[in-house]
Amino acid sequence: MLINCVAYEHGSRLRDLAVEEISDFLQRPDTFVWVALRDASPEEMAQMQIEFGLHDLAVEDARNGNQRPKLEEYDDALFAVLHLIEPDGEGFSVGDLNVFVGSNYILSVRNRSQQGFLGVRARCEREPHLLRQGAGFVLYALMDAVVDRYFPIVDRLESELEGIEANIFTEGAARSNIERLYDLKYKVMCVRHAVVPLLEVAAKLSSGRGPACCAASREYFRDVYDHLLRINASIDSIRETIGTAIQVNLSMVAIGDSEVSKRLAAWAGIFAVATAFAGVWGMNFEVMPELHWKYGYPVALGAIGLTCFVLYRRFRRAGWL
Repeated sequence: MLINCVAYEHGSRLRDLAVEEISDFLQRPDTFVWVALRDASPEEMAQMQIEFGLHDLAVEDARNGNQRPKLEEYDDALFAVLHLIEPDGEGFSVGDLNVFVGSNYILSVRNRSQQGFLGVRARCEREPHLLRQGAGFVLYALMDAVVDRYFPIVDRLESELEGIEANIFTEGAARSNIERLYDLKYKVMCVRHAVVPLLEVAAKLSSGRGPACCAASREYFRDVYDHLLRINASIDSIRETIGTAIQVNLSMVAIGDSEVSKRLAAWAGIFAVATAFAGVWGMNFEVMPELHWKYGYPVALGAIGLTCFVLYRRFRRAGWL
């Protein structure tokens, strides 16, 4: 679906265009065209390919989706893929933004995402002296908006991790904590898969070996790279903390199992002594010292009870019971 199709000249907005007019305005000097699509149909992509002369492989990647973040160069044109991460209930949904950049055009195709970029267009139009840099500055503005949306996601992950950490030493919560930690680990990996490849993209665009269409905005891409470094550092910290928390929970489970084993062993020892006494006095022999003594039975029970009581006290003092 077409969202916007606008022509700009010397950093100022000329007017909205019909798709059929794009190729005409691409011939004008100091002019570039900015087109935004959402969930584009194959017919729309085919039409855009004709108007902008897009490379077949780039168009194929945009149609198929599910690409890792990347930057590819086709002669004097660029094709960039960025991941769009949005909260979806308890989890995240991952969409993508495919951006085609040339010297006099930029085409963005947003898929599987509800968050638009109208604010980016408004921001660029408020800064015509920067928009004069052309399509390269628009690519920066789109990347900057995508990266800025990662910060609330990382904050949410950190808050969720803090909530789990607060319950680590809660009795009986080890299993649920481990399940929550592995679910959080999956979310962190989703963000990491979006951020780490994008670091390489931003590094290339901010370096001297970047494409010519983005050379005027090199310093701005360096700012995006710095933001990505901060996010990546936070993600690494969260991953390390999750690993530590999982180990602590497993240790708590092992300690709990050890406590149960000690209790069972203590009670088994107590009953083993009682069983041994009962086994000796329960043997069917005709001649036994206490067999014809009228106090033999109470003394036997008393000896069993006293021995069990002594063992119970010792086990309790040792912390086994």
